[in-house]
Amino acid sequence: MGTDIEKWMVLKFGGTSVSSRENWERIAEVVAVRRREGARVCVVHSALAGVSNRLQELIDGDTEKGRGAAVDAIREQHLELARDLELDGETLLGGHLGELERLVRGIELVGEAGYRVQARLMGLGELMATALGAAWLDRRLDGAALVDARDLLESVPQRNVGERAEVLSAVCDIAPDPQVRRRLSEAGPVVLTQGFIARDPGGQTVLLGRGGSDASAAYLAAKIGAERLEIWTDVPGMFSANPHQVPSARLLRRLSYAEAQEIATNGARVLHPRCIRPAREHAIPIHVRCTQRPELEGTVISGSSADEEAMVKALAVRSDVVLVSMESLGMWQQVGFLSDTFAVFKKHGLSIDLVSTSESNVTVSLDPGLNAHFRQVEEAFVGELQEHCRVKIIGGVSAVSLLGRNIRTILHQLGPAFEVFQEQHVYLLSQAANDLNFTFVVDSSQAGRLVRQLHEQVITQSGNRHSFGPTWTELMGDGQPEDPVKTAWWNRRREELLRLGGERSPRYVYDRQTLRGSALQMLEMSSVDRIFYAMKANAHPGVLRELEGMGLGLECVSIGEVACVLELFPDIDPGRVLFTPNFAPRGEYVRGFGLGVRVTLDNIYPLRQWPELFEGREVFLRIDPGYGHGHHRHVKTGGTHSKFGIPRFEIPEVARRAEELGLKVRGLHAHTGSGIKDPLAWKNTALALHEVAQELGGVDILDLGGGFGVRENETQSAVDLERVDEALDAFRRAWPGYEIWVEPGRYLVAEAGVLLTRVTQLKGKGNVRYLGVDTGMNSFIRPALYGARHTIVNLSRLEEPSDSVVNVVGPICESGDKLGIDRHMPESQEGDVILIAHAGAYGRVMSSSYNLRPPASEEMI
Repeated sequence: MGTDIEKWMVLKFGGTSVSSRENWERIAEVVAVRRREGARVCVVHSALAGVSNRLQELIDGDTEKGRGAAVDAIREQHLELARDLELDGETLLGGHLGELERLVRGIELVGEAGYRVQARLMGLGELMATALGAAWLDRRLDGAALVDARDLLESVPQRNVGERAEVLSAVCDIAPDPQVRRRLSEAGPVVLTQGFIARDPGGQTVLLGRGGSDASAAYLAAKIGAERLEIWTDVPGMFSANPHQVPSARLLRRLSYAEAQEIATNGARVLHPRCIRPAREHAIPIHVRCTQRPELEGTVISGSSADEEAMVKALAVRSDVVLVSMESLGMWQQVGFLSDTFAVFKKHGLSIDLVSTSESNVTVSLDPGLNAHFRQVEEAFVGELQEHCRVKIIGGVSAVSLLGRNIRTILHQLGPAFEVFQEQHVYLLSQAANDLNFTFVVDSSQAGRLVRQLHEQVITQSGNRHSFGPTWTELMGDGQPEDPVKTAWWNRRREELLRLGGERSPRYVYDRQTLRGSALQMLEMSSVDRIFYAMKANAHPGVLRELEGMGLGLECVSIGEVACVLELFPDIDPGRVLFTPNFAPRGEYVRGFGLGVRVTLDNIYPLRQWPELFEGREVFLRIDPGYGHGHHRHVKTGGTHSKFGIPRFEIPEVARRAEELGLKVRGLHAHTGSGIKDPLAWKNTALALHEVAQELGGVDILDLGGGFGVRENETQSAVDLERVDEALDAFRRAWPGYEIWVEPGRYLVAEAGVLLTRVTQLKGKGNVRYLGVDTGMNSFIRPALYGARHTIVNLSRLEEPSDSVVNVVGPICESGDKLGIDRHMPESQEGDVILIAHAGAYGRVMSSSYNLRPPASEEMI
């Protein structure tokens, strides 16, 4: 390639990406690929992983073994990498290491570090790392030049920000600069330079703020008119949530600049917010990629997103937010109140983020990233602000944001998701003027759980395939995310199912092997002593025989279910049958005790009204922990608005009546809901029951219920049982005296069952197309009742392209008789077999003969 190539690409690599020989090999290959594509390459990178933090500790004096030991650690980290890269580190780094020692001695002598000294010291991290990187790339690629970023980027003055920001959080002009382009072109086709640092008009070193390497790369891309800006990091793109907290977070394939800006600003740390504006101004696409996995597609940020429709694309959390509440009855219709109070914020350099107002109160939030100095100025700031109003500083809160586009237009669709806030204190609510952001400020202790719950309801259950890619778990497995359709048991047994569906339809079919596999997963949980199958999920005799034969107990919610179990298993130990009635008549308790099964008391009413039934008995108590979880309001079985369980305030009366009757409380039971995917939920239930047990003087057993979340469709994931097990193990280590029981239902049988139904008619109404089948909500009510979105495929045409969008509907005379909305399907014909997956739970057991149409039959294979 000649040196006249004018196409440039800017590649930025983070600290983790440049801290090992293995990653440098990958970087070299990426650069080589871009060169083969005909581009000149400018590599911008950060300091080695952890070095910037160590340098900041040197400035703050916050080092465990003193500054000298910290300098030695920084030196050794760089020399070790030099040895791995087979470079002469002492020669390459000698000048920089010498300056490091001089600057540190100066700080120790003076007792503090001025802003200029801080900039010089912090900048050494990038200068040392790039000295190694450039030398290695030069040898590896037969040519790579090191150019000092301070020769390329010059800061511009900022208004009213003070010296600290001018030196430590500088900004640069983003206009194209022919001189910078010429300087890089003269250096060669591969150039390496530092992120994070620049010069001021006087030629002194300034910093672009923590995370400023992204901004450096964007500034350079804008100045040289780069064709593309690539941000290489340790994650394969931007995700719908922090994947380390939400493993089911999905890759965001394409984002608009505005969407990416909003996600980055509101807590996502993959991309620094300041790098987006330069790219946006000059229409430079940004590609976010993973250094460790360069083969993955990543996220592309450009002028348009994959989807223009209104939708939530991501959830983000900003922790350590500070709220400032300003209250004064005098502000009502007072001219200039906000101007006067906000002037105090400006004086102390505090940047306001969210604002909420009422007649007598204004509450604002301070983003910690922009107000790191708040604690230093808090006393003076509050003192001045109190001249205008009563002031309350609220800490320990986090901002949870729903991010996307046109959110205002879909608030009605998000209503069920907002129920997760029912039991939370919401300090502030803000809907952004740009309609890209809906933010709640809540207690920090609840933020993680709320994000996991919201993600499940708003993102995971979305059927959108254009904006969302694979989940984090799928991507970080073997790099080839499995296709859930191709790996499903019903795909492997397709021919058999087509035969069964052709013989009789509609028809539920249950796979014995899949059922056993789900049960084995539960049985492998070391923290759980006994498992009881909640048979209300599926009472098919074949299912019950299989699970009972594997040693599971059976949980029954009616005396009819108890009778079914005892008829099917006449020799079963009654202790393996748990009877948990709710608002049942007196006779059911009489029969339960008579049959010798374990009886659960859900209400204090029976003790008050039928005390003679309980004299000398042994029971379980179902406790309402005061909150509920689940994928829909109808499946939340805890909290004030749920009919289940004994409320905590009645426990003293229960204890008194139990003592009077000689009633032994053997165990406590709680079930907070269904479809729960927060792995800490069961540990939290155990903690709540432990508190009640202490009030009662102790019990032997804690039954934590079921509700283990399952996968309903190809976009979802199930609860992580390993993390549930780890959390419960932690509880058991703290309180080892209990037996732990659980009651899974849906988790065991959902995946094992499918509903087969045949196409009857097809209809078009304008742009809406309907695919009619021979059963509907009479066989499968979950979509109508819970809004459930199950995978639906045309089993007869599984390998044909799904190039039509249809509503799958049944023959029931109800507008709600919809099995699937807006489903991508092949062109279907009358008689085709349609399969609804993950239908083994709450399918046949909730069926009816509504319209006098018989529901689907059942079969175990």
